Amino acid sequence: MQLVSMKLLLVEDQVMFREAIRKSCERDLGHKVIGECGTGAEAIALTAELRPDVVLLDLFLPDIDGLTVVERLNRARLFPKILALSSHCDDYTLFRVEKSGISGFVDKNANSTAVLGDALKALANGGCYYSAVFQSVREARRRNPRAFTKVLTEWELEILALIGLALSDEEIAERLDLSSRTVQTHRSNIMQKLKMPNTPKLMRFAAENGFTAIPLTPTPPSGR
Repeated sequence: MQLVSMKLLLVEDQVMFREAIRKSCERDLGHKVIGECGTGAEAIALTAELRPDVVLLDLFLPDIDGLTVVERLNRARLFPKILALSSHCDDYTLFRVEKSGISGFVDKNANSTAVLGDALKALANGGCYYSAVFQSVREARRRNPRAFTKVLTEWELEILALIGLALSDEEIAERLDLSSRTVQTHRSNIMQKLKMPNTPKLMRFAAENGFTAIPLTPTPPSGR
């Protein structure tokens, strides 16, 4: 299959890792890196200015997280292909990646030019690419009848993430513009659905499953 060269924007705050990606993409994979940056704000500005074919996007950035970058690009009607890069492969992070509708996910732990090449080749030919660990975690979640995606509402998932950050009902209520009594009710419902006997164990569940890995920018759904 003939190589399709693409224009890439690299978004990665670790300079040495970003340089390694650039060298791999240009020297080994035949693509052109037209821009690079280390923050979400720069990523949005450069995407608008340079119009890359693909944005290689780290999910953990110093100002805003990568999934918030995706949301803001969509609102700005900028729709490059997005290939997420992350060493975090916990269940909730990967669930949010899947839900975002981006074109792919590469596990940084693989640290392989061949894997990155396969991902970019898939995108160049109109497809998507999701790493083996992503597919394994997704399939396990889909097979599990008690998976959090099946027992909690979208609103409860967002509140669980804030509970995992050890915020009180009052703090969550202020952040989400709710009453503390409403938050208390949600907390109780979440504990019951997940069969958690107390808040410390609920917080541990949130941390172990990645609810605290990427900060949320909550947007209250209707019927909260």
